[in-house]
Amino acid sequence: MTEEYVIALDQGTTSTRADVYDRNFNRVAGGRVPLNAAFPQPGWVEQDPEELFASAVETLSCAVKAVGAEKVAAIGITNQRETAVVWDRSGKAIGPAIVWQCRRTAERMEELRAQGYADYVRDKTGLRLDAYFSASKFERIIADAGAGERLRRGELYLGTVDSWLVYRLTGGRVHATDYTNASRTMLFDIHARKWDDGLVSLFGLKGARLPEVRPSGGRYGFTDPGIVGGRIAICAVAGDQQAALYGHGCTQKGSLKNTYGTGIFLLMNTGKEAAVSRAGLVTTMAAGLNDSPDYVLEGSSFVGGAAVQWLRDGAGMIESAAESEMAARSVSDSGGVYFVPAFVGLGAPWWDSDARGLITGITRGTRREHIVRATLEAIAYTSADLVRAMERDAGLKINEMNADGGAAANGLLMQFQADILGADVIVPRYVETTSLGAALLAGRAAGFCGGEKRSAQCTRFSPAMTEADRTRLYSGWLKAIARSRA
Repeated sequence: MTEEYVIALDQGTTSTRADVYDRNFNRVAGGRVPLNAAFPQPGWVEQDPEELFASAVETLSCAVKAVGAEKVAAIGITNQRETAVVWDRSGKAIGPAIVWQCRRTAERMEELRAQGYADYVRDKTGLRLDAYFSASKFERIIADAGAGERLRRGELYLGTVDSWLVYRLTGGRVHATDYTNASRTMLFDIHARKWDDGLVSLFGLKGARLPEVRPSGGRYGFTDPGIVGGRIAICAVAGDQQAALYGHGCTQKGSLKNTYGTGIFLLMNTGKEAAVSRAGLVTTMAAGLNDSPDYVLEGSSFVGGAAVQWLRDGAGMIESAAESEMAARSVSDSGGVYFVPAFVGLGAPWWDSDARGLITGITRGTRREHIVRATLEAIAYTSADLVRAMERDAGLKINEMNADGGAAANGLLMQFQADILGADVIVPRYVETTSLGAALLAGRAAGFCGGEKRSAQCTRFSPAMTEADRTRLYSGWLKAIARSRA
């Protein structure tokens, strides 16, 4: 067979990457392009849809050229979820992409909550009535563009970033998404597995062209030959966190992973049961190859690695993300400093849009290195908040957790995470599990076999902290959270 490779296109918030995998799902080539974001007002985050598409074309073209289009069996797309794009039939976006982190529609969510829609939305979608999800973002883009009449005439296409990329890469021939992305829009009934007319009307989106919803792994269409250098099948689409869950092999009920990316995302496979959270988590859908996907319990925090980016780009305390570990290791602890990076409010399990970031515990002895270490520890504390909420919902003690994402390569952070959880943290050799998950889905849909017994070595971090120290440090974190919320 001449088709020897699959390509995973990972369109994230801070970069777009394309990785080439062989038939054994070993990464053999790849590259990335950094992305810009705009912050027009406090709590607002947006990106240029054309930049997102251009970055996808650039990275895909390089990957295809590296191995030859005739040798690529399939492309798998994984994407930043909830980020909303609205465009017309020509493929022109009518406004900026409103990013998942953006809080500009928080007031709209409060209006709906006051009108008594919280239970209605949760019962259908598994989601909290929050600006995090896509529906109110679509509504806002259309309103800001003054495009209400175009919506009513059926001229506007709505979608998350995956749909935008599929539409553009196929030359406008395919408008589709998968269950994982659809389940994050707040327009999709996760029990009936279809778009819900009541929710569409609630957000004033009647007349919109919504994408066809398909399994994550399957034939979506073919790239336009003039765009990436060949006519290649797109055989997978999955939201980044569900792709990572699949990449870890968490396809059994009770298996879980935590991704340390721009944000922090803890997901547990709950099988065919759509578990209802009582601890501030949400219910969503897993990636798979069939039309009956598993359900997932998820806790999400808006800021994870973004806090380290702020240290670099905003505060100027470090020159690179890699420097954070070295700086943090130069001190024995954070010196009593806590950093709550609630730049755009707090996500699960707090769900407080009004909370804001703070650094507390500063004394005359506080140095730059203490603040850097407190930033890394904040990522671990935030993850611990999610784990404890999940333990309450699942009624079990979590003894080990799979980890991935860029920050999972930070050994100090992973050890502190194990210490503060009192549980083992397992980090695979290749931490870009999101990309791997997209490759596995696309490859299997294209007929590649294997991948279940990949020989990637893992590093296991086991807790070494005493229970007394764990309790003391976590109590300090909860006090800092309370001040942030006040």
